[in-house]
Amino acid sequence: MNPSTAQARVLVDELVRNTVSHVVLSPGSRNAPLSFALHEAATAGRLTLHVRIDERSAAFLALGIAARTGRPVPVVCTSGTAAANFHPAVLEADRAGVPLVVLTADRPPELRASGANQVIDQRELYGSAVRYFDELAVAERRSGQNAYWRSQICRVWNAAYGEWRSGPVHLNIPFREPLVPDGSAGDDGDGEDTTWPESLDGRPRGARWTELPDFGALPSFVVPSARHGLVIACDAGVRAAGEWAELHGWPVVSETGGLGIGGTTAIAGGVWLLGLEEFLTEHTPEQVLCIGRPTVFRQVQRLLSNTDVEVLLVRPDSDWPAPAHNVRQVGQWFDEPTKPADPEWLLKWRRADAAATAAVRDTLAAQPWPSGLSVASELAACLPADSLLVVGSSNPTRDVALAGVRRPDVLVHRNRGVAGIDGTLSTAIGAATVHPGPSYAFVGDLTFLHDLNGLLTGQAETRPDLTIVVLNDDGGGIFSLLEQGEQQHSGSFERIFGTPHGADLSALCAGYGVPHTLASSRVALREALRPEPGLRVVEVRADRSGHRDLHARLRAAVARSVGAR
Repeated sequence: MNPSTAQARVLVDELVRNTVSHVVLSPGSRNAPLSFALHEAATAGRLTLHVRIDERSAAFLALGIAARTGRPVPVVCTSGTAAANFHPAVLEADRAGVPLVVLTADRPPELRASGANQVIDQRELYGSAVRYFDELAVAERRSGQNAYWRSQICRVWNAAYGEWRSGPVHLNIPFREPLVPDGSAGDDGDGEDTTWPESLDGRPRGARWTELPDFGALPSFVVPSARHGLVIACDAGVRAAGEWAELHGWPVVSETGGLGIGGTTAIAGGVWLLGLEEFLTEHTPEQVLCIGRPTVFRQVQRLLSNTDVEVLLVRPDSDWPAPAHNVRQVGQWFDEPTKPADPEWLLKWRRADAAATAAVRDTLAAQPWPSGLSVASELAACLPADSLLVVGSSNPTRDVALAGVRRPDVLVHRNRGVAGIDGTLSTAIGAATVHPGPSYAFVGDLTFLHDLNGLLTGQAETRPDLTIVVLNDDGGGIFSLLEQGEQQHSGSFERIFGTPHGADLSALCAGYGVPHTLASSRVALREALRPEPGLRVVEVRADRSGHRDLHARLRAAVARSVGAR
């Protein structure tokens, strides 16, 4: 067989030996050796292959699968701008700690030097965003290749898991022609090529070439030591944080509100309480146990900036969430506290939480339907048990946290590494593909339109059971809640921030062959949220002109209710 075919088959075999179960492939010419090898492995039942023609969507699909399974997922493309289109997902995987294995095919050096077509400099294309980069030597018919190829796959796999934190890795693979199996011995995938100068077999009994260390071990812990403490739980370890907090009597505030976190100490309205200066003045914790990296709410950042508060970081990324640089401890998990919590402290937080969530519920019930918050509240309440909910950036992630609905039996995923709207539909489809229960996504219209190609699924590909709920307010509703939405900027707001688009989501869905439902009432939304097989879109149309006023009314209602206590 030719060297490119031999190399590709060995690489795929070693990936499988390193426990790969899903691979995402975008078609191309230069990556043909890998495409054939992956198809052979999928046909043999050794892995599940997902094919997507849009590289950006493909990479986010792989990211969604990797985030949900916790296992590295390879994503494969041809050379040139195809590799550049992986970059947004690589950046998200870096900051979110998702193990992504990027395999980019390339021209060999002699073609790069001759002005060949479809050539860019792919070496270290993703810069510092990857945990490890290597470029394989061009495959040759000589001894020593098998061990080299297999060893490098193990190094890539090892780096994706990371000793401290998982993340993306990049392996650039120059292929020399011929790029397709040429019909010579061994090219049919059966039998051994006796003309190859060495055996291309892996280790006996399917073992990986190089055994990896156990990165599941937890070598470092933070040790809380305050009677008046508070847990801030982000995406990493939310459920474990709820269990720990309940055991030790600490109130816990999650960036996903009451979703995905259990226990009697979970404060579903915690984000509202952190925004009340009067409440926080009398309820400033001595220590904050911050799990992951908070990215949504400024009131959380203000709390972490308080120099009177000791910050304990658990599983942070490379940029510590510590605006005041007052971190006391950093670790991979949390240990037993050295002091018992003050039960009166927890009781005060729970009473305030009950008042805040009731105020939010009553205020939303009195408002005209729909708003982002009312849709988030309805969605959270209606989800079947053990559902996956993928939440888009901008308003949806805020609405879910502020809705005040407790659903500990829901698993939440958010792309909060760099908090962009890139690839959210593809991420949701990837995560839903491997989630065993019902799956939902909640996104805004711009997020939906930005990744519309995520709906593009070939006839040979499977579509997961996923309901995508789109809050369509015809533009950038998030900006009305920020400084850009203040009255003095009203003259320029719509053109450069509001950006109304007038797109017909129903027609777009029809073009992609995806069922679409317009939910024009609460009852219609509840009906549309009933679990059904396949991929579908539920659209709720809203008027964003009242966003800012609604949030002001909610803040006032929460402040009155908590102050009355």
